[in-house]
Amino acid sequence: MPAGGFSVSPASLPGTEFEAKITAAVVVSCVMAATGGLIFGYDIGIAGGVTAMDDFLREFFPAVLEKKTRTREVKETTTSNYCKYDDQGLQLFTSSIYLAALVATLFASYTTRRLGRRLTMLVAGVLFTVGAILNGAARNLATLVAGRILLGCAAVPLYLSEVAPARIRGGLNILFQLNVTIGVLFATLVNYAANKIHPWGWRLSLSLGSMPAALLILCTWFLVDTPNSLIQRGRLEEGRAALKRIRGTDDVEPEFNEIVEASRVAQEAKRSSFRYLLRRRSNRPQLVIAVLLQLFQQVAGINAVMFYAPVLFTETSLYSAVITGGVNVLSTLVSVYSVDRAGRRMLLLEGGVYMLLSLMAIAVVFRIKVTDSSDDLGHDWAILVVAMVCTFVFSFAWSWGPLAWLIPSETFPLETRSAGQSVTVCVNMLFTFVFAQTFLSILCRLKYTIFAFFSVCVVVMSLFVLVFLPETKNVPIEEMKERVWKQHWFWKRFLDDDDNHHVIVNGGKSK
Repeated sequence: MPAGGFSVSPASLPGTEFEAKITAAVVVSCVMAATGGLIFGYDIGIAGGVTAMDDFLREFFPAVLEKKTRTREVKETTTSNYCKYDDQGLQLFTSSIYLAALVATLFASYTTRRLGRRLTMLVAGVLFTVGAILNGAARNLATLVAGRILLGCAAVPLYLSEVAPARIRGGLNILFQLNVTIGVLFATLVNYAANKIHPWGWRLSLSLGSMPAALLILCTWFLVDTPNSLIQRGRLEEGRAALKRIRGTDDVEPEFNEIVEASRVAQEAKRSSFRYLLRRRSNRPQLVIAVLLQLFQQVAGINAVMFYAPVLFTETSLYSAVITGGVNVLSTLVSVYSVDRAGRRMLLLEGGVYMLLSLMAIAVVFRIKVTDSSDDLGHDWAILVVAMVCTFVFSFAWSWGPLAWLIPSETFPLETRSAGQSVTVCVNMLFTFVFAQTFLSILCRLKYTIFAFFSVCVVVMSLFVLVFLPETKNVPIEEMKERVWKQHWFWKRFLDDDDNHHVIVNGGKSK
């Protein structure tokens, strides 16, 4: 046994398993690659705090600042408490961040396929650094949005899935999500400190995004590119050497041959991976599940709970944000530990139960205590809402938060993996954009019943997991077709039809 690694025994797992050790190279590579999550989390967490800073609003949204100041000075009984944040300009600024990320992600499939996973992350780190500097130095809204366009890349979860051994792939992949939660918490603390620095505190908040980006650039120099990516680009010997390094053994021929075969299938597709992904029936299961997981993640109500509940406590909003941010980090650690033990389906179903209970409780409290003219919950009710918010965040962060990213990154075959991951991120950004652009307006109209709507969505998504989502834990990433999709009661029909089609087209010889 080489130093720095210990054996993973596959004896208890069905089907073919590849020899692998949890080597120092695997752990260090995945930890460094997951640093990209810090950037994503910081970008998410920093936006909400910055838009609450008067100096930032004065620079870019003076009309919003005027309304905010007037509301503080004069109690407006004619405006519903559910509508006081209903401002299209505020919504547009928040949602434009995700729209810009969607546009940037459209290029991720090409770069990961042509340049490789490692170099793509390096380019992403450089773009993030430039974007953070532009944001901090912005003098107008156009420069601010230009900086946002440079933020976003889908390569990290893909890198983690291809480097990690199947037995611990879920836990190492969720390191990305863990770093996202740490980035959000760090952004919350930065915003608190920067809000006391006038008039340029908001510039400090936005510029500090360059720190995790610079860390990603530094870490990327020490990463080994994935064997899958090297082999896909025709660099077979480099791919074999990389596989030996990350698996900690010279006996890699079975896994190497399987990756080579998957790469050959990718080359024989003779079309762009996006067209291949969309047109071939055997790709439907992964594509449908990836899209629906992103939709479900958004309609679960995480943005509503994280945004609206804390603003009810104007004097303790920082403490509420810090508490929920800390809960977010700790509960993601639960997912890292349990995802490869309990499995993906179990975590999603259990998380759905607790999310449903907390959403229903929040809806009841809002129905009783929050009216159009009063938002005074009182001490006891406020504690209850904070507890329910923490319960919801805790449940989401070890289930639907990380797993909606993990499952798509490990289920697409090599020939469509880059395109599939880009579609996953683009769909997530699209749904996030739509939700961010409309949430405050919907809240103004639905009021407390919006939490009842989220409860119904949680029930629907849990039923989908129960009926249609197969378990993927401990399955080698290149064996998903045979051991997952062809064994599922519903999805196997898409692969059977596809196999029959190839038998007919190739004169009775399937490939």
